[in-house]
Amino acid sequence: MSFRRSAFVFSFLLAFSAIAQAGPITWPGKAKAAVSLSYDDALNSQLDNAVPALTKYGIKASFYPILSSPVVMERLPEWRALAANGYELGNHTLFHACAKSKPGRDWVAAHNDLDKKTMEQMREELFTANSFLHAIDGKTERTLTPPCLDWDVADGNFVETLSDLFVGIKGAEKIPEKYKAMLLPEGVTGKELINFVKKSALNGGLVQIIFHGINGDHLSVSKEAHEELLKFLAENRETYWTDTYINIARHLQSVK
Repeated sequence: MSFRRSAFVFSFLLAFSAIAQAGPITWPGKAKAAVSLSYDDALNSQLDNAVPALTKYGIKASFYPILSSPVVMERLPEWRALAANGYELGNHTLFHACAKSKPGRDWVAAHNDLDKKTMEQMREELFTANSFLHAIDGKTERTLTPPCLDWDVADGNFVETLSDLFVGIKGAEKIPEKYKAMLLPEGVTGKELINFVKKSALNGGLVQIIFHGINGDHLSVSKEAHEELLKFLAENRETYWTDTYINIARHLQSVK
């Protein structure tokens, strides 16, 4: 099976969103906004390039591996070490099924078409993925990033129906239209990333940046742009609280 062609041929490189509530959100350390950096699909370039840069700047992030990817098995000790060092391993399903009915989805295999899957099939897959992740890091609570940010199966919305399995779900936050995902073209620069983060301080919300490849693999961001963003966040910790998505989700639950 080729994992390069799974949901990796999106028409976008990164997804950004900012969360706003009825009133200002109180973030730890009086930060003006929170930042969640995540890395989807279990890619070699994430372990080779993203992790050393995150370690260099002391920034914690979330990784959402496709658990059937050979990169998980082939580099299992590194994924375990990542979790042991405070990074999050989140659920991104076993097989990364996406909706073939959407435009530009010719790459979705018939057997992996989310449109044809049922709620019970997704519950079994998500539960199995959580169990697999538990075998890697020993943790029992998870967050989810739905592949392709698709939610609908043949008999309903699996994200809403199966939310009991997760502490938080990326993309499923109930937010005003103006704060929903913003898409940028491939080749995004460090300056563009930084400017988007700066805007989050204006509403005191949460900015989410979903990466795939870092200087390699698919939907790649250059090492330079990635490191430019990390350096900015490290130098502005008092303004932007950058942490794993599960820690941010827990904090949002605590301040409701």
